Amino acid sequence: MLQSDYILRLIHEFLKALHRYLNKDEGRRGDELTHLYNEYLGPADFFRTAPMDDVMDSFSRYPENERLQRMEMLAELYYADANETTGALGNELMRRALALFDFIDRHDRTLNLSRKAKMAAMRRKLAGHLES
Repeated sequence: MLQSDYILRLIHEFLKALHRYLNKDEGRRGDELTHLYNEYLGPADFFRTAPMDDVMDSFSRYPENERLQRMEMLAELYYADANETTGALGNELMRRALALFDFIDRHDRTLNLSRKAKMAAMRRKLAGHLES
């Protein structure tokens, strides 16, 4: 019970911090996204550059009942980061977000329409980049 309360509070706190970040003027955001990676998941550089197999393996340090929620937190960070980053790195972050959201969607027992909408938007955006 305490463990589930903890992860729910953590997710709530994370979503509030991400919401504050997304609602700031772009010029005032600075390194806040990096801070969100570091504070809630671990080193931002690792999550931005490590192979996805290593990223997925990194979730083994969490109890099994927290892993999907932690993955969703990372997927949301990748999604926000991808929308802030241009070029090849932005596309890679978008692919990472989509891969995580897809994994979560296959393993989560709840229907999340927001996640499905983000996934569809990412697929369209990535398909557009392949065509250009």
